Amino acid sequence: MHQPIDIEALCAERGLRITDQRRVIAQVLSESDDHPDVEKLHERAVARDPRISIATVYRTVRLFEEAGILDRHDFGDGRARYEATPEAHHDHLIDVESGKVIEFVDPELEALQRQIAEKLGYRLVDHRMELYGVKLDREA
Repeated sequence: MHQPIDIEALCAERGLRITDQRRVIAQVLSESDDHPDVEKLHERAVARDPRISIATVYRTVRLFEEAGILDRHDFGDGRARYEATPEAHHDHLIDVESGKVIEFVDPELEALQRQIAEKLGYRLVDHRMELYGVKLDREA
């Protein structure tokens, strides 16, 4: 389901200065089809430019997050994990044994969430859903 997002272009749109090291981090994030944490981002960035420090990665993800380019997630594993802010809404199913994160969209579920909000007297303006599970074939 992952649609690549050009983080470098989003930086330019938002007027962020793009250094060589930020460019590498932006490219790594754009190419990620998972939800990496800072350590994983650093590992991938250093493979391209060994001069990138973990502090630079931390500062860069914070800057990108503040600019609305990255979303931070806590999937219950104690690590902040990141993805480019999606153009279209999606939810997450997290495999608690492997840590794998599966993105999904379910129109019926979206409609039900709006109905619940309305029943309680609200208009839904945003939400984030994270489901946690174990693979069924592992339980047999």
